[in-house]
Amino acid sequence: MQFHLLIDGRMVDGARRLDIVNPADATLLTDSPCADHAQVDAAVAAARRAFPGWRDLPVDDRSACLHALATAMEQQADAFARLLTREQGKPLAEAHGELEGAIAAIRYYADLRSEPHLFRDSAAEQVIEQRYPLGIVAAIVPWNYPLLLLALKLAPALMAGNCVIAKPAPTTPLTTLMLGALVAPLFPPGVVQTLGDDGTVGSMLTAHPGIAHISFTGSTATGRAVMASAAGTVKRITLELGGNDAALLLDDADIDAIAPDLFAGAMSNAGQICLGIKRIYAPRAKVERLCDALSALAGQLVPGDGLDPATTMGPVQNAAQHARLTALLADSRTRGRIVHGGAPIDRPGYFIAPTIVRDLPDDAPLVTQEQFGPILPILAYDDEEDAVERVNDSIYGLAASVWSADPARGLAMAGRIDSGLVWVNRIFDLPFDVPIGGARQSGIGRHQGLAGLEEYMQVRIVNAALS
Repeated sequence: MQFHLLIDGRMVDGARRLDIVNPADATLLTDSPCADHAQVDAAVAAARRAFPGWRDLPVDDRSACLHALATAMEQQADAFARLLTREQGKPLAEAHGELEGAIAAIRYYADLRSEPHLFRDSAAEQVIEQRYPLGIVAAIVPWNYPLLLLALKLAPALMAGNCVIAKPAPTTPLTTLMLGALVAPLFPPGVVQTLGDDGTVGSMLTAHPGIAHISFTGSTATGRAVMASAAGTVKRITLELGGNDAALLLDDADIDAIAPDLFAGAMSNAGQICLGIKRIYAPRAKVERLCDALSALAGQLVPGDGLDPATTMGPVQNAAQHARLTALLADSRTRGRIVHGGAPIDRPGYFIAPTIVRDLPDDAPLVTQEQFGPILPILAYDDEEDAVERVNDSIYGLAASVWSADPARGLAMAGRIDSGLVWVNRIFDLPFDVPIGGARQSGIGRHQGLAGLEEYMQVRIVNAALS
């Protein structure tokens, strides 16, 4: 398959091409087009030309375009899923799940409406809150869920009346460019555009004076750079950044009952989930049993190429992340005790053995940093006050979870966790109508729900004397 950029309604070659590697075997998958500064300028200019017509299009007509895109994706479901597995690494069943989530997100937003809010309405005055689109949105997407996270930006931004320029991660551009090919005949030229990137395009977009809003998902370090770059033109920004998400087990937690959920929360997508469990705090008396249960589950995973039906865990996505995780494993072997795994898997590709580590000090990198891979530290505590303090001792605040046999007790504990999202006795429950957003250095703004739609709109208060 040949891949192209989508600029101003036309599929075009990039200024240069970038090799894309299959993470399952570290071999060349294909090459992909990358935009240069002139093509970024052309995309912004096309979006600005398209914006008045898209903004003024009746909202039901915008909705119809999104539903048409969702239908086109459904018709290409197998091709999308296989391509996603080949560029990202996840097992084919998980790739289908991501695609289904992306389609559902597009349809959800296609049916959502933001209505004016009336503050005053009398014979003497009317005060009304209206919302209108910002203009051109740059949607910058990471490599762990390239389709789903793009859909969660693209759909609300378009329904709000904005035009969108989508920029995938340099290592996972292919499904985004495939989406661009579907978009081309369904939307007016310039409304949606897709730009490949070799690592230079993101900063062009964040600093560009023609861009009104940056929606970015990625690391906290890159998020800081996005904020700094956007400051020159005081762009609106939505940031979903890093997390070091803690799971806190209370002393009444049933280890055998919850271990599968904890394991899935840490190891799904080879641990590459922003909201996934990154560290577990357990009562000291339960640590041994917990390590045994998680190690048994780790032993059942089958790492391999995601296109192999036997595979239940794919590789990490890229060489840089593989090297970072390898360094974290080396440090953890010296500072803690490996109870399962503990090394890269000796085979082609970027595979890390699912690893359980215990007895690390609180200042170990695996405890303080976001590992973003299948390596899970288990940390013992002796009293709940100590546990809460250690859970909250982080620059991050994306998500957390509390596990207890008593839901009321779990809810009370959740109210003490400094995080934008806290689950109680569940993980990865993310209904589209419920807004989420990170605390502290885990992000700015809201995603999903009506708040996620209105994130892409400007508030206007109209205050009128009527007599």
